[in-house]
Amino acid sequence: MDTVSEIAQEHRQLAVDLAGRGVKYAVASWIDVLGRPKSKMVPIDHLPNLAAGSERYTPRGMGGIGRMNPVEDEVAGIPDLSTLKILPWDRTVAWMVADMSFGGREPYALCPRSILKKQVAAAAEMGYVAQLGVEPEFYVFKPESLVEGRLIPMALSGEVKPSPAYDVESTLDAMPFLDRMCSYMDELDFGLYSFDSEGGEGQYEFDFAHAPVVESADKLTLFRLMARQAAKECGLLATFMPKPYADVWGSGAHFNMSLESTENGENMFRVPGGTGREAWSKETYHFVGGILAHARALSALANPTTNSYRRLVPRLADGQISWAPTKISYGFNNRSCMLRMPANRPAVENRAVDSAANTYLTAAFMLAAGLDGIRKGTDPGQARDDLAYMSEVEDLPRTLLDAVEAFENDPLTHEVFHEAFVKDYAEMKVAEWERAHLEVTDSERAAYLLNL
Repeated sequence: MDTVSEIAQEHRQLAVDLAGRGVKYAVASWIDVLGRPKSKMVPIDHLPNLAAGSERYTPRGMGGIGRMNPVEDEVAGIPDLSTLKILPWDRTVAWMVADMSFGGREPYALCPRSILKKQVAAAAEMGYVAQLGVEPEFYVFKPESLVEGRLIPMALSGEVKPSPAYDVESTLDAMPFLDRMCSYMDELDFGLYSFDSEGGEGQYEFDFAHAPVVESADKLTLFRLMARQAAKECGLLATFMPKPYADVWGSGAHFNMSLESTENGENMFRVPGGTGREAWSKETYHFVGGILAHARALSALANPTTNSYRRLVPRLADGQISWAPTKISYGFNNRSCMLRMPANRPAVENRAVDSAANTYLTAAFMLAAGLDGIRKGTDPGQARDDLAYMSEVEDLPRTLLDAVEAFENDPLTHEVFHEAFVKDYAEMKVAEWERAHLEVTDSERAAYLLNL
């Protein structure tokens, strides 16, 4: 085993090597509950100190959860050096992901990455490696439109009816931004394999290689930061808001999760040579059953804002089908269901997750629910082959308040998360719902002021 002095020397040499490549600064980002990276930045010659946990934080209240507490113990950000990347839009900065801990001794209860790693360990005990692929959607628009009351997309092709989804001209119009994104993703080894215009004007999706679940969550954190930075470089703004307007398509972040054997790396969901329902293993059905059993609680994480529930509706304001799920259901190639078992990949796709979700927290609970289903042999019931919106199946939560109440009342929540996290997260989200609920909108006044 390397001694402390040998490790420190390795870190000093790493700093020298990075400096030789033009790197001037290092940042070890911990992730707040809103999914935003937070960190202090250090000169590159202080990298050994950073690696030893020199940078300390008081994250409550500043990290999207809990009340500020000036007398609370500080926590240290311990960088995971295996995640180190030189940022392609600013090659003077080396970026890493950090885990939050008390003096390097124990994980911080509110650290999303540590919460996910606990479920990864639980999967390993059962003989599984969890894999995750995410399909992030987001809007890119002209910043001047912020003051004009309606976001103006960057594309020049005008409105494409009924939708610009897959429209080549719309994609070509956006290539100055999209090409920049592709170049950055290639340099960061994302494994990009496709991108396109999505259902909304100015909405885009990137698809890239799946990876072990923690690595995928790290990638999504960097992806969101990258998209915002690339947009700014093009004089644009990017948003991961789930539903900017009632009449536009919502932005999802479909989670494609699978399990592989720790023994031989084989996928545990597909049955070799199987077709139809028999193409999927019994572990898959139990995994699906577990997620469905805890779907209402999961929604508090997968759909974490009041705006999220404006996406989870069967139709857009103009009557088009929204393609977002509203029912706790599954199907084989049925995109109206919450869970889809696609023919072209051996993974369970959760279509309810939206672009505002914290990847670490959502993946942690989704994985825990699936594993719970395998342990208990949970039956998911019959797969649906009809339009799930019209079915007599239990609804997903209709509001953030409904979701948070389900989250607090689900016993699995209290196994996955520390009680301090459950308390603070529920308080934060109930307060968010109350603020939105207390607001009287222009549309309400138009409907009721003179008519009641």
